[in-house]
Amino acid sequence: MTASGETVMKGTRGADAQDERAVVRRLSLTGITGNAALSAFKLFAGVAGRSSAMVSDAAHSLSDVLATLIALVGVLLSKRAADDDHPYGHERFESVAALLLGLILLATGGLIGKAGLEALLSGNDAQRGGPGSIALVAAVVSIAVKEAMYWYTRRCALHLNSAAFMADAWHHRSDALSSIGSLIGIAGAMMGYPALDPAAGVVICLVILTVALRTTRDALGQLLDTSCGRSYDRELADFIAAQEGVVRVDLLRTRRFGNRVYVDLEISVDGDESLRKAHSVAERVHLSVEQRFPGVKHIMIHVNPAA
Repeated sequence: MTASGETVMKGTRGADAQDERAVVRRLSLTGITGNAALSAFKLFAGVAGRSSAMVSDAAHSLSDVLATLIALVGVLLSKRAADDDHPYGHERFESVAALLLGLILLATGGLIGKAGLEALLSGNDAQRGGPGSIALVAAVVSIAVKEAMYWYTRRCALHLNSAAFMADAWHHRSDALSSIGSLIGIAGAMMGYPALDPAAGVVICLVILTVALRTTRDALGQLLDTSCGRSYDRELADFIAAQEGVVRVDLLRTRRFGNRVYVDLEISVDGDESLRKAHSVAERVHLSVEQRFPGVKHIMIHVNPAA
């Protein structure tokens, strides 16, 4: 599961490696250039428009540049083939990248909240006058751009089956949400309530911290061999039990390995069948599961004789 509660482990295996590399390049270029340009515009608008909320929003967008770079490195490293030192592959690099993204969001949210509280308590915004209209325009532009980037990145993350890029998508969504807070704060300040502008910075902080905690929790779950959950396990067990030659499912355990799944399974087959026949049943289950559940990287099957 991702910070949003969406799952990518059931996603398709994606197109071929060449197609995946092309998608990763386009996605990374869009994220880096888009966030850099938007951050510069929002910083200019925040300074020129005297809006601490927009300056905070600019810092959030700037952190998204680093977030996209980390997601890119994590995805590229996770695609490396298994080797002697890493016989199970490198998928957990995506989980490490997602964890780093969550920590960056935590730091960003904390700094934004600190700045907002300091401005709110000092009353500096009220003393210098309300924000200018350019800050309001920047907030509207940011909401539109970041929401579009969220949907584009989310679509690519599902196509790539990438937890790191899904976390990056939610960085974009959190930026759009923070810009909504900026819009409300700036509009309120322009209407004669200047305290609303720094107060919006505090709201932005809470939004960012919520997403950061979810992202961090999910990444830790992937690194700690967490189960895929009762619903997933039940669906998988029902599918296996329905396969030809399977008398019952004796044991089923799943664990998340990065954005992929490993399965440990014990099934019972007719005890009077030959070893060759029992092996054939296990092999058929193996292939069927990996076809029906593309997120499964490998399933280890032990066969028991049915009583």
